[in-house]
Amino acid sequence: MAFESLTEKLQNVFKALRGKGRLSEEDVKTALKEVKMALLEADVNFKVVKQFINSVTERAVGQDVLDGINPGQMVIKIVNEEMTRLMGDEVTELSFRPGKELTIYMLCGLQGAGKTTAAAKIASRLKLKSKKTLLVACDIYRPAAIEQLKRNGEKVETEVFSMGTDVKPSVIAKSAVEYALKNNFNVVILDTAGRLHVDEDMMNELVDIKNTVDVHETLLVVDAMTGQDAVNVASEFNDKIGLDGVILSKADGDTRGGAALSVKAVTGKPIIFVSNGEKLDQIEPFYPDRMANRILGMGDVLSLIEKAEQANADRDAEKDRQMVSRLKKGKFDFNDYLESMTAMRKMGGLSSILSMMPGMGGKALDGLDTEESQIKLKRTEAIVLSMTPAERENPKLMNPQRKFRIAKGAGLDIAEVNRFIKQFEQSQKMMKQLPSMMGGRFGKKGKFPF
Repeated sequence: MAFESLTEKLQNVFKALRGKGRLSEEDVKTALKEVKMALLEADVNFKVVKQFINSVTERAVGQDVLDGINPGQMVIKIVNEEMTRLMGDEVTELSFRPGKELTIYMLCGLQGAGKTTAAAKIASRLKLKSKKTLLVACDIYRPAAIEQLKRNGEKVETEVFSMGTDVKPSVIAKSAVEYALKNNFNVVILDTAGRLHVDEDMMNELVDIKNTVDVHETLLVVDAMTGQDAVNVASEFNDKIGLDGVILSKADGDTRGGAALSVKAVTGKPIIFVSNGEKLDQIEPFYPDRMANRILGMGDVLSLIEKAEQANADRDAEKDRQMVSRLKKGKFDFNDYLESMTAMRKMGGLSSILSMMPGMGGKALDGLDTEESQIKLKRTEAIVLSMTPAERENPKLMNPQRKFRIAKGAGLDIAEVNRFIKQFEQSQKMMKQLPSMMGGRFGKKGKFPF
């Protein structure tokens, strides 16, 4: 899980604060020293950390906080608010030229940052906004990058414009824009070349493109796993070609937090998207408040709800109501199990879902989406798929003979079938208790949670 080390350290600090009935000024300053160390270890820019701690200290040591009913919680609230402010306060979205004017985005960044994948991901999102997008291969130094863009374009059903490797990028960009205007495209995304490090040739090439076509927004793709280095790269690009926004790639990896927490404060440019997986639909708008909640271990329920809605956009509403009704009565059957597994996969897997729940993170999610756990899930699906329709609808039909036949059909040992059915029965009991556990909020308006 991204930020897990930082999250774990901050949660330990906050746990100590909550454990004290009253807080002294010294208590707050001691806690903030630990927060400072955690941020520095997460590779957050030193000046940003200093400014952040000063802002929190100034607000947190006031009498209103220290004499409040719950001072520990108030300090945590202040940390959350200042962290949100650090990352930009508001959500910044891609802007479009007015009316039917062509909007041109230029993606830039170092080699390996994930530009080509990001271009296709943005095109996929723009499809949802009914934008006809043209992807343009301007990386003439890596034939593999052109092929990758073409493959990704096919996957997201978006046309790719390419002129091979023997034409200047600025000429490709100009020709692509002319083609887009003739064929009624709304958006052009230029996928440019990267280098292993910032150099003059790369910058001159990008400036040449911007001088040739009317780029509406220049977006820098940075690898979230590189921490402070990503911020240094962003500063150099912003100084030399001018940026309008940043896209954080690989935010699902071993992300320390340095890039997410520093880039806006250092460059003044907002993070627009966060790319959190290799699949072409795994990109989402950057919400500073939600990111602060995740980093502080407070969950991100709003993003979870949005993921669920997107995953279930094609689901039948009446079918959902029937499922909720069955769940309330504890009648969760094997068909429901299969549906929930499909929905979970669409939402990025179990660890992706649980990482957005308050208090779930760090080591609690270790091993949930490993190759071994995926094999186990496939085995349980094989068990269910080996059942007859009647057995799936009525788990009570299970007897030794049926279990033996199911095990044979799934190619598994009878012990695995027995173990799964026992776990399923326990899940049924838990589902029956769920409405009362959630205070009657479960299945409101007939909506299935996921």
